Amino acid sequence: MTAREIRNFLIAAGLLALCALLPVYGSPYWLTMGTTMAMFAVLATSWALFSGPTHYISLATAAFFGVGTFVTGLGFQALPFWALPLIAAGIGAVLAALVGLVTLRLSGVYFVIFTLGMAEMVRQVVTWVQNQTGHRGMYVLTSITEREIYWMLLGLGALVYLLGWLIGRSRLGFALRIIGNDETVAKHSGIDTALAKVALFMVPGAVAAATGAMLAPRYIYIEPATAFAPLLSFQVVIMALLGGTGRLWGPVAGVIPFTLLWEVITRQAPNQTLLLLGLAFLLIVYVLPGGFVGLWDRLRRRYGGHG
Repeated sequence: MTAREIRNFLIAAGLLALCALLPVYGSPYWLTMGTTMAMFAVLATSWALFSGPTHYISLATAAFFGVGTFVTGLGFQALPFWALPLIAAGIGAVLAALVGLVTLRLSGVYFVIFTLGMAEMVRQVVTWVQNQTGHRGMYVLTSITEREIYWMLLGLGALVYLLGWLIGRSRLGFALRIIGNDETVAKHSGIDTALAKVALFMVPGAVAAATGAMLAPRYIYIEPATAFAPLLSFQVVIMALLGGTGRLWGPVAGVIPFTLLWEVITRQAPNQTLLLLGLAFLLIVYVLPGGFVGLWDRLRRRYGGHG
């Protein structure tokens, strides 16, 4: 590791330790906000690991997340809670691999539409199964508190960052950057583009499913309409793009301000939440095309900064 990487690692470790103190010193309100931010930070960062280098915009996050919540809902009475996120991650990875084998041959808007349709299909299938069995939803009554959920999400977030750092320095990360620049060139260079894309697409699938499994006790009662809410997929995309996918820490820079603004809007004008999503998208496209990361890099270049 270089001196700069060691410095960045120490800064990240210090910030993580500081965040871990929130349940001890923060109020219940800020613990709730912190849990929400931790959830979106994990989802947006894992989403950016795939969509950042490949430029494939996936709207399948809600499908994987919902699968994870139902893994906990179905298994929390028979299995130890710590095992459920691991099982959910495995199911999410397999589902992502199956979806990737079909969808990652598409590109552009076709991939976006397919992943959104796939998420809705999963929700409808789960709803149909529950209707056939006479169960509209399920209660998840455990002794797991929001404090414990928050710490689990922090741990998962640290794991995602470590994985992202390793991928960025691996042959897979190099291959995906070439694919993002020009997939045709990547194919002619001997890169198995389909395998590379599927392999990395499994990461956000597994992470989103594990996140859903961890958060299921927070909802107490889960049903398909909330577990597979399409809005979640759009929120994750907007937050990641607002922060920027050019740096590993970029999505978090979008998660924090957007979550705070979303909280204000939902309290003061709950009917304007979709308007906020639209305005955020326009801001990214026309004002911050590279997100806050792109703005930061432009300012550093303009004023003589390095790195």
